Formats: sequence, C-alpha cells, structure tokens
Amino acid sequence: MSEFLDRMKAAAKANKKTIVLPEGEDPRTIEAAKAIVEEGIANLVILGDPEQIHVDGVTVIDPKTAEKHEAYAEKFAELRAKKGVTIEQARAQMDDNTYFGTMMVKMGDADGLVSGACHSTANTLRPALQILKTAPGTKLVSAFFIMCTPATQYGDAGTLLFADCGLNIDPSAEELSEIAIASAASWKTYMGTDAKVAMLSFSTKGSAKGEVPEKVQQATELAHQKAPELALDGDLQLDAALVPEVASLKAPGSTVAGHANVLVFPDLEAGNIGYKLVQRFSGAEAYGPILQGIAKPVNDLSRGCSAADIVGVVAITAVQAQMA
Repeated sequence: MSEFLDRMKAAAKANKKTIVLPEGEDPRTIEAAKAIVEEGIANLVILGDPEQIHVDGVTVIDPKTAEKHEAYAEKFAELRAKKGVTIEQARAQMDDNTYFGTMMVKMGDADGLVSGACHSTANTLRPALQILKTAPGTKLVSAFFIMCTPATQYGDAGTLLFADCGLNIDPSAEELSEIAIASAASWKTYMGTDAKVAMLSFSTKGSAKGEVPEKVQQATELAHQKAPELALDGDLQLDAALVPEVASLKAPGSTVAGHANVLVFPDLEAGNIGYKLVQRFSGAEAYGPILQGIAKPVNDLSRGCSAADIVGVVAITAVQAQMA
C-alpha cells in the first residue's frame, strides 16, 4: 500500500465521517465495506436490499421503504421545481439508490458518496449536479486521479496527480485553465505541498504547431492570469515535464519542467489512455476519478475497480468531507 493511501486512511480514522455507498448489492462493495469497518476508516451507509447485504457495523437502507423517502422527495421536488419536477416524479426518483444517497448528503445525513462500480460517471454526476450543485466560485466540475507509482524519481516520491482523466471530453483553453487551477488546489489539499503543474501536449514551448499545442499555450496563459502565484508551465511534452535532463534541453529556465507533480492532459482521450497505461505497465495504484468542484464530496469509481480501490476512494472522500 502506498504512503499516500496510508496517510489518507490515518486522516480518515482521526475524524470519522459517514459515507454512503449506493451500490450495495455489488460484491466489491460488500468486500470493501467489510475492510472499511475493520480498519475504522468511515461510518458506512449501504443502500440496497437488507436481505442481500450482510455486513456487521454498517447501516443498510432500502430507499424504497426508507423512513425519509417522502421528506427527501419533497425536498427534491422543491430543488427541481423550476425544471417542472412534480412530487410524483420526485418520489419515483428517490427509489433510485444514487439519487437517494445524494439526497442523504444534501440533507446532512451523510458526509459524502462513492459510486460508479457498476454505474457510469453520468449516473453518479447527474444527481450530484442536480441536488448538490457546484461549489461556490467553481466554473467547472472536473476529475483527477492520484497515481502512486513505483517510479520514485517522479512527482512526490512517485505520487502524481493526473487531470482530467474522467470527465471533460475536449476542454476549451478556458476550461483547461480551470482544471489546472482546481488540480493544483487538490494537490495542496491531499499532499500538503505546493503543486508544480505541467500543461501537457505533444509540443514543448511551441516546438510543434497545431490546434492542441495552441490550446494548451492559451490555457497556460489564462491560468497565469487567474492564479499568478501558481508554479505552472506549458506547453510541455511528458518527458520535459518529468525528466530534469530532458527539461534542461527542451525548456531551460522553467521552474516546473523536470519537476512536475500535477499533469494536466489536453483532453480526455489523452488523459484516460495515459492513466491506464501508467496503471497497467508500471503497476501503479490509481485512486479516482476524484471529482473536484462539487459542493459536497461525491466521487466516481471506474467500473473496472477492485474492492481495494473502493476502500481507497472512500478514505479520500472522507478526507474531502473533513476539508469541507
């Protein structure tokens, strides 16, 4: 287990939060829940059929028969009144585990939610945006992975943050600058050190022409304007971002090149492929996608996740809840 996850678990145990898991009948959820209870990482609420879910030390709720079903439905109808949602539609929506779980977070009956083992990102994100909304001052919700790799010469002893690898398909320069600033803040939150943000492309400092390098250069400029205090540079190729010897040749004078700990990919295609390559070829631990920019902690899982991955994301979500 990585030093990063050790730290997240220790922090979670020190101030236990209540996390809701809507996918209660998935075997990975059950296995993860047992480990979470045993390690004392969080208080858990599991949603699903109590006849099918047998985990000591957790609260199991069937949304369809829940005591607060009607109160949640009334609140949801109120929140979505401008969209024409009726109380009947709201009641039907509260039968859905993810909507019910997100309403638990909204109403303060849980501190965070983790879902996605058997649902798409959209199924997790839609209720979060409808019910919890974005955090104050946030223009964009994005996603990142914490990558804990055996390559200790990179990042913070092998730990790096990759963004956006889970949500925004083709971010504009403006959106890319927002992803970079949010990711720098997330790094500071979880790692406690200053971010060094590399805006990645297939070009370093304009060495190649094209729409993507130009977008990344513009995003870098925008990020500098919005957050001049950040250590952030681009456009940088991956080797220039991480390897000091390459950086000295390709980007001399850059304070980020060769030392980056936050990698911002130009689009979802590059980010998603990139994190999976690192995960599979290097045996890296990939924690996420962690969502940034939502008013309260809601996090998505990869549908290829393991029970151990769920444990890790629950610990991270609990720490997010502490920060909130």
